[in-house]
Amino acid sequence: MKMKIKMLFSACLLISSAIGFAKEERPNVLMISIDDLNDWVGCMKGHPNVKTPNIDRLAKQGLLFKNANCPAPICGPSRAAIMTGVSPSSSGIYGQISDKDLSKPFNGDIVYLSNWFSNNGYHTLSRGKVFHGRGPEGAFLEDGGRSIGFGPKPQNRFKWDKAGTGTDWGAFPEDDKDMKDYEVAKWAAQRLKSLNKNKPFFMAVGFIRPHTPFYAPPKWFKEYPLSKVKLPPYKRNDFNDLPQMAYDLTFLEQMPSTQWAIEEGEWKSIVQAYLACVSFVDDCVGTVLDALEESGHAENTIVVLWSDHGYHLGEKNRVAKHSLWERSARVPLIFSGPGIPQGRKTKGAVSLLDMYPTLLELCGLPKNSKNEGVSLMPLIKRPSAVSRKVWKHLALTTYGKGNHSVRSRNYRYIVYADGSEELYDMRTDPNEWENLAGKKEYIRIKKYLRRGLPKNEKPWSEFSKIPSGGPYFLKLREKLGRECLGLPGPTRLHF
Repeated sequence: MKMKIKMLFSACLLISSAIGFAKEERPNVLMISIDDLNDWVGCMKGHPNVKTPNIDRLAKQGLLFKNANCPAPICGPSRAAIMTGVSPSSSGIYGQISDKDLSKPFNGDIVYLSNWFSNNGYHTLSRGKVFHGRGPEGAFLEDGGRSIGFGPKPQNRFKWDKAGTGTDWGAFPEDDKDMKDYEVAKWAAQRLKSLNKNKPFFMAVGFIRPHTPFYAPPKWFKEYPLSKVKLPPYKRNDFNDLPQMAYDLTFLEQMPSTQWAIEEGEWKSIVQAYLACVSFVDDCVGTVLDALEESGHAENTIVVLWSDHGYHLGEKNRVAKHSLWERSARVPLIFSGPGIPQGRKTKGAVSLLDMYPTLLELCGLPKNSKNEGVSLMPLIKRPSAVSRKVWKHLALTTYGKGNHSVRSRNYRYIVYADGSEELYDMRTDPNEWENLAGKKEYIRIKKYLRRGLPKNEKPWSEFSKIPSGGPYFLKLREKLGRECLGLPGPTRLHF
């Protein structure tokens, strides 16, 4: 198998030298990933209070994909899909997976996005959370490392201390310098200024905020006075028209519910803390973008910024990810740099799986035939051309075998493993409060959206752990005789 991979790498090198750019002329790539960031950024207008001047700056310099969707609504399978270019339904990676095992569901026959670049003459380097953990061995030529965990953390939690989750919120620590993301940003800034201008690079920078716990230094909380914090829309009887599977799949005893937050007077504090974390990480993004400008690389560097999935902050009676609804599935995605239109937006439904083939095409590299995403070049060339004639693609999000969400420009369609359904018209019902799936007038719409469902789903990979949480995964673990995340106890959750 090693010989097969080596031969594939050699072929890539030969092809890449014959097409596109000369090696010294190829654009660099700066990839910035942000953990658990939903559409609460200024350029996406997801929250009226949010302040993200640096992400907004990047959007003005490039193309904002307003309808980008994650492959899976939890970190491990989403990042595995992004970095391999293969969807969860094709790999069987539906739950968390150790980076050391990431190639095993493919029998070793897979080339990570970073390796595709290094095999084609790029210097690849990373720091922070890019893969789910520290990353597979050899994924980058220069590995700046990742501090495992989501600290720093106080000696005792402030608000929420249920076992199995890192969820908590409050102002901590005192200074940005004590945050792991600050260190990652400074490392990236230093390396950008020292990289050789005669060799193209692929740099991946991974930030962990606003992942729980929602801790950030006090100055970021001061940006959002509690009295002025706006709460997201919430409908108390939201689940009345939903199938039982919607509850069974998404219920998480370990996480705060909106009703709890209302009764305890904590909802505004949770939203404030998330916003503070978003502004903190935006400042880290600004450190990296400033360094890129100062480095002399900016004119020849493609920047792509994305989040692995979104997060509910009270919508659907939950403070969590782990769902197939819009707030959890939809994410920021921005491309900027040579060949990218500036200050433009597109509403075409796209997947984060599409980043891999898009970056290859933008850099003039050979295609990877195993990529399941599609190049976004048609939308980059014509951002407003999102009709079915020009952009026929639908975006798929998967949470466990058989549970899928399909997004088009106007609709979100959810199908669960038991065949139950949800359908929402996102133009008139952006909060997903009216389930249209049972109405006869939408039969044709559902038929069209079913095109986006996987045709042949792989079973759960033995290397991919089944999440803990609601009744659905509990029954699945019993059926398959599998542990959840390798941790004991029915309520252990560690995403």
